[in-house]
Amino acid sequence: MKNRLMFILISGMACMTSTMSYAADDPRQLVALPDMMQHHMLSNMRDHLITLNEILTLMSTGKLDKAADIAEQRLGMSSLPLHGASHMARFMPKGMQMAGTNMHKAASRFARKAQEGALLPAYRSLADVTATCVACHSAYRIR
Repeated sequence: MKNRLMFILISGMACMTSTMSYAADDPRQLVALPDMMQHHMLSNMRDHLITLNEILTLMSTGKLDKAADIAEQRLGMSSLPLHGASHMARFMPKGMQMAGTNMHKAASRFARKAQEGALLPAYRSLADVTATCVACHSAYRIR
């Protein structure tokens, strides 16, 4: 466990160094946000990662109903008020708005699939959620 944590820390530092040197040449579209909105968006995205980790942990122990509930409440369409989506959208380019909406819709679809109780189809559906994250992070940056 200790070696794994060390690897994660070293890998994370390498990624930060790589990202810092790459930022000037970053081809992704820069989305300028007011500082408060930028911090809010980063906080939301960190919560999305925490939520995905919780979902994966629950799925690994066969708790698909609980994974579905968390997905819907923290990532799905039901989560939009929690994230202040209506306030954030006006600062985003249309494509970024669409990516966010697609992620929330995919999370709601995942929740329904997980409630059906079949693990493999639920994992496939969860991959649709993370694919929207990858697409957005590949196209846009806020710093």
